[in-house]
Amino acid sequence: MDLEKAPPRREPEGCLVVAIRIPVRIVVLLLVVPVRMVWDALVVGGRFLRDVVLRPLGRALFVWPFVALWRYVLVPLGRALAWLGNVLFVVPLVWLYRYVLTPLGHGIATALTWLYARVLAPVGRAVMWVLRGIGAVLAAAGLGVLAALTWLGRYLLVVPAVWLYTWILAPVGRAIAWIVQMVATGIGLGIHWTLRVLFVLPAVGLYRWVLAPVGRVLAVIGREVGEAIGHAWRVAGHISRAVGRFLGTLLRWILVEPVRWVYRTVLTPVGHVVRDLVLRPATQAARAVGRATRQALASVRESARQTRADIRRMLFGEPEQREKVARREPQARETRTLGSSTTALTKD
Repeated sequence: MDLEKAPPRREPEGCLVVAIRIPVRIVVLLLVVPVRMVWDALVVGGRFLRDVVLRPLGRALFVWPFVALWRYVLVPLGRALAWLGNVLFVVPLVWLYRYVLTPLGHGIATALTWLYARVLAPVGRAVMWVLRGIGAVLAAAGLGVLAALTWLGRYLLVVPAVWLYTWILAPVGRAIAWIVQMVATGIGLGIHWTLRVLFVLPAVGLYRWVLAPVGRVLAVIGREVGEAIGHAWRVAGHISRAVGRFLGTLLRWILVEPVRWVYRTVLTPVGHVVRDLVLRPATQAARAVGRATRQALASVRESARQTRADIRRMLFGEPEQREKVARREPQARETRTLGSSTTALTKD
């Protein structure tokens, strides 16, 4: 299918129209060509002015001054300030550190080392010897006092407390514990036998002679019922599947196959015949009638338009011709292609 839309068919025009069109196009060509030439000259001049004058002028006014300021003023000034700072601050500080502070620090460190080795260390050792002697005396005195307190505490508190616990409190506690144990054992045995006789033995007898046999019987009954239900379910499934297949086969042979045979054997050939002999010719005839009607209506409209134009010219004379405005580019509805032209003489 051709993607480009076919141009509308034009009705044949008279020689008068052609005779008027050619002079008009010549006049318009004579008017447009100078304007277009002036426009192109202005465009070329503007580009030349931009590339040769404005761009270098802009660089000379804005770019190169800043580049020169950076390269010939700021960079040398920065280097000079860096050298001056090095000479005024860095070199004196290095000399002061190397030749003043370092020897002074070494001398102070040597003096402090001598003071520690010759004065502070002997004084410290003497003080520590005195403190050790005082500590030894205090420790001996403390050990004597502690031994005395230990002996007094042992014979005044520990020995009587041990004798009291061994010969009085322990026998009394064991006797009380034996009595409490015997009483608790008797009470526990009484409660045990009471609960056993009243509750445990009847419950055991009920479970052993009633509930267990009944449970076994019910379990057997439930298992059998479950197995019977499962077997019946499977058999019913086979029967249902067989009945469904039978009904499906019966329905297919009663309804589906006759309908398929009628559609394939009768309706399809009849439809093809109706389509080829009736519908397609009718469609083509309707299209031809519509095409002829549109052409007739178009001819009638064109005749009426020409008649109104002739009457208007006879009554009011020829209308004044408007001067066409020169355009560099085609209008929005018309685009340039390889097969078209914008020249006034060759453009339809």
